[in-house]
Amino acid sequence: MKLFIGNLPYDINETELRELFSAHGEVVDMNLILDQFSGRSKGFAFVEMSSRSGGQQAMEDLNKRTYKNRQLVCNEAKPKKKSRGRR
Repeated sequence: MKLFIGNLPYDINETELRELFSAHGEVVDMNLILDQFSGRSKGFAFVEMSSRSGGQQAMEDLNKRTYKNRQLVCNEAKPKKKSRGRR
C-alpha cells in the first residue's frame, strides 16, 4: 500500500522517516521529496508498505499526529494520472 505523507518537518531525513513507518510493518519503498537546490525536505514523501494492513495501521496512527511540532497528514496515495504530454 502506497501512502502520501504531508506536513513533514523540513529537517527530516530518510532514516527518521523509515523509523517512523517501520513500527507499522515493512517499508518496501520510500521517496522523500527534496528541494533540488538546498537538499532539504519539501515537507512531503511517499512511503510504500508491504501490506495493506500495515499501511492502514500507519494511517490510523500517524494521520494528524504531531511530530517535531508539525501535525502530519497521512493518506493513501492516489495513482498518477497519465499525462498526454505537451499540448
